Amino acid sequence: MKRNFLEAVEHRRSIYAIGGDLLTRKDRVEEIVRHAVKHAPSTFNSQSARAVVLFDGSHRRLWDMVLEVLRGIVKEDDFASTAAKIDGFRSGAGTVMFFEERAVVEGLMSKYPLYAEKFPEFSLEASGMLQFVVWTALEDEGYGASLQHYNPLIDDAVRKEWNLPRSWQLRSQLVFGSVVALPGEKSFTPIEERVLVF
Repeated sequence: MKRNFLEAVEHRRSIYAIGGDLLTRKDRVEEIVRHAVKHAPSTFNSQSARAVVLFDGSHRRLWDMVLEVLRGIVKEDDFASTAAKIDGFRSGAGTVMFFEERAVVEGLMSKYPLYAEKFPEFSLEASGMLQFVVWTALEDEGYGASLQHYNPLIDDAVRKEWNLPRSWQLRSQLVFGSVVALPGEKSFTPIEERVLVF
């Protein structure tokens, strides 16, 4: 598709109706994630972002784990709709899990005590920028995607399943796949109420 940057930003949407078709080679998805992790901005160039890319059985295993956890939490009357939602994610082509390395953040807190209380917030901002870059880049390749947040419910299970360091804090899960149905029209609050220029 290869839109210019602002066109790609405009095109990025939450797309929930996705299928399991890979529209690129897996290594193209890996390349996008590696590039984004390397170049997305971070406070003091801390490079605290970490990512795990899941395909095939690993991708499906993640969503099975989410469903297992939710089975013990969601009321029985509501579980059918919850299961259908998770099945929709499971039917995608893959998932990118985003993490922040707490050891890096805590190191900054120690090194710069004047800003110590702000570093967790800065870390979250940096993670959000990374998530947006990957999401937009995948959509520009033709994928549909949506950002999910089943953390901290699944944190321990994820660490155990993929043998990840305890210092990696799970922030979100970006599920992606072929577009089965486009979302409806998006409405906008008047931009004049949201941007002031002096």
